[in-house]
Amino acid sequence: MLARIIIAAVLLVALGFIPIAGWLRFGLYMAAYFIIGYDILIKAGKGIKNRQVFDESFLMAIATIGAIGLAIYEKSGDYTEAIAVMLFYQVGEWFQSYAVGKSRRNISELMDIRPDYANLYKDGVIERVDPDEVEIGSTIVVNPGEKVPIDGVIIEGNSSLNTSALTGESLPRDAKSGDEIISGCINMSGVLKIETTREFGESTVSKILDLVENASSRKSKSENFISKFARIYTPAVCTGAVLLAVAPPLVRLFAMDLPASWETWVYRALTFLVASCPCALVISIPLSFFAGIGGASKEGVLVKGSNYLETLSKTKIVVFDKTGTLTQGVFEVSGIHHSKMENEKLLEYAALAESASSHPISRSLQRAYGKELDQSRAENIQEISGNGVMATVDGLRIAVGNDKLMEHLGIEYIPCRSVGTIIHIAIDGKYAGHIVISDVVKPQSKGAIESLKSAGIQKTVMLTGDTASVAERVAGELGIDQVYSQLLPGDKVEKVEELIKSKPEKSKLAFVGDGINDAPVLSRADIGIAMGAMGSDAAIEAADVVLMDDNPMKISKAIKISKKCLGIVYQNIVFAIGIKLLCLLLVAMGLAGMWLAIFADVGVMIIAVLNAIRALFVRKI
Repeated sequence: MLARIIIAAVLLVALGFIPIAGWLRFGLYMAAYFIIGYDILIKAGKGIKNRQVFDESFLMAIATIGAIGLAIYEKSGDYTEAIAVMLFYQVGEWFQSYAVGKSRRNISELMDIRPDYANLYKDGVIERVDPDEVEIGSTIVVNPGEKVPIDGVIIEGNSSLNTSALTGESLPRDAKSGDEIISGCINMSGVLKIETTREFGESTVSKILDLVENASSRKSKSENFISKFARIYTPAVCTGAVLLAVAPPLVRLFAMDLPASWETWVYRALTFLVASCPCALVISIPLSFFAGIGGASKEGVLVKGSNYLETLSKTKIVVFDKTGTLTQGVFEVSGIHHSKMENEKLLEYAALAESASSHPISRSLQRAYGKELDQSRAENIQEISGNGVMATVDGLRIAVGNDKLMEHLGIEYIPCRSVGTIIHIAIDGKYAGHIVISDVVKPQSKGAIESLKSAGIQKTVMLTGDTASVAERVAGELGIDQVYSQLLPGDKVEKVEELIKSKPEKSKLAFVGDGINDAPVLSRADIGIAMGAMGSDAAIEAADVVLMDDNPMKISKAIKISKKCLGIVYQNIVFAIGIKLLCLLLVAMGLAGMWLAIFADVGVMIIAVLNAIRALFVRKI
């Protein structure tokens, strides 16, 4: 395309200085015309053949052929305007293709996370295979510099992982044996052996690629408006051009008894067609959304369609699930109180008594102890449902549980005012102290709430199944406006429905969650936002926006990106329509010629396209 533009431009300039006339002049100008415009003429012909007449190719073809016809009729030999119209139109098309190409390159960088192969380890032999061929439970080897092809658990090796393509985060993440690892990361240092936990088609990288590839199929209201506008607008301006060419000469001839001046009005009608071309709107609006989605993807925010980007920009209420969204969803020992022995010894006894359980509280006790446990030291383990565990450890009778267990055993315990799960420990019937276990708040959560309010969010709400004391503490710590506690999954849906009914008419409500029980609420909200790294498949499937690194700070970033994108869309709509209408009026009145029409068409398109490209640049938002 660029070569054709350069050749046609050079020919056009050269012909302006070469003193030739007649058929040779006509032939040379037509050579320049066909070099720059043959594809537009072919598209117009196909459109007529397929009965899809009214598009920009048809307008360009009719206007330029008409201008050439007028030059032949007037015997002026001036074909410059016709070729200039086509030339500048193609310049605009080139700018548009460059902008789309830039957007696609940004998304293709994300697509580069697709692995080409997997190193399957079997019977001591490594075989390079297609990732689709690797089954769940297989062992794969990832060497330094290679992409992780499939989700799994590291069974051998330590390394640093580059997760920037997934999360937008430039800092590497350390990974060691026992850690979960998601596909799409790049192994930066050590050799890793990974036991796969998913098939390639269900892996993180496949889901991301599918989301991005299908995002363009979900159109926003703005895009649908432009499509409908173009279907009505184009036939209307074609009809207007015909009337402009025919009606004034007939009125002059029959009503005013003046010369018809057909050449003047036909020229105005052709100029009117050039000025009317709606390509600035038709091209720049989808491009703005495409660029916005691409820019967000690079920052680790996957938006499933431009309709969701548009809805996100109107969000005024954000509702959070607590566990795994604002908190890490990992129970940790946060305190040991009133211990009758060394804290480490109390932890050791509690961890041994709970060693046979897979409950999160048991795992948190074992993590806090931090040493390998000899489970043979724990005997006669008896689980008391809903209350705790009793076991014999090193010959001592250990009771580990809640206050109900202590009351059941008739042991006087010391109540705890700390917020969290309180684990009381008794040894041989005597109270030995208690351990406080609580869910840890994410370090970014407080900043995320503040950032949302600065982004124009009017109300933040937290929904949780936790007790009121835990919920109030977390909400107070983070600055959340409203909190509802002790909710079942069904209760969360009801609360969201209540909030939707009570919100202002044009504002939207977003729900942020990560667990499988959040899927119904994500679907019910105006816009559902899921935590993608550790979130459940059901939540990610139900959500409209996915945050790839579980960082709640990305919520405000997503909203700001959507507002920037919609701002650019509205700028282009107002600018393009305003300039078009002004130029059409000036052309119809005879106050503007073909060169202004070229600006109204190509100039406006180039400006709108360049403005649309700004939606790609979101890193500093």
